[in-house]
Amino acid sequence: MSLPARTAAAIRDERLRKDDGRRSQLIDELEGIFLAEGFSGLTIDDLCKRLHCSKTTLYTVASSREQIIQKVTRHFFERSTAGIELQIADTPDPAERIVRYLAGIGTEMRRNSRSFYVDMVSYEPTAEIYRLNTRAAARKVQGMIEEGVGAGVFRPADAALAGQAISLLIDGVQSGELLDATGLTAGEAFTELGELLIHGLTARAD
Repeated sequence: MSLPARTAAAIRDERLRKDDGRRSQLIDELEGIFLAEGFSGLTIDDLCKRLHCSKTTLYTVASSREQIIQKVTRHFFERSTAGIELQIADTPDPAERIVRYLAGIGTEMRRNSRSFYVDMVSYEPTAEIYRLNTRAAARKVQGMIEEGVGAGVFRPADAALAGQAISLLIDGVQSGELLDATGLTAGEAFTELGELLIHGLTARAD
């Protein structure tokens, strides 16, 4: 005897919720492993042993090792971005919002081990994910600078230069050139950028 349609649908929905929950858990656990150790030396067999799951279960995250790596890297940036946006949502002052935004990026980037950072920038698909996120960060800061100019907090002449400078500096962090030149980590560099930018932008009495 077949189950009533409503009951069958309820069972299917419950199974889907469980599958989604398990997949989310796996992504979180993979993120923790990758951030701590990097990913270049990890095989699918290694990950299955660490996560106590089958390959079939692991492949519910994505269909290949390469896709899993990209999925987890995107997850890291998406969750980090959402958390930072929440942190600055109740900060009305443009200068403080920029400092807190870049400090938030710094805090998130400090979660990365050196191994993960090197793997991320060395593997083109994840390097591109990083580039997209650093460009988005630069656009976000430029938008906040424009808001500050409109509010009379920042000097207009310096804001145009600052907008270009922040893009170059963030690109320098992303490429590693700024880190090599300063000895800073990516997390430290983003935190310092906020303070440096605001000290140069804040309006002064003539």
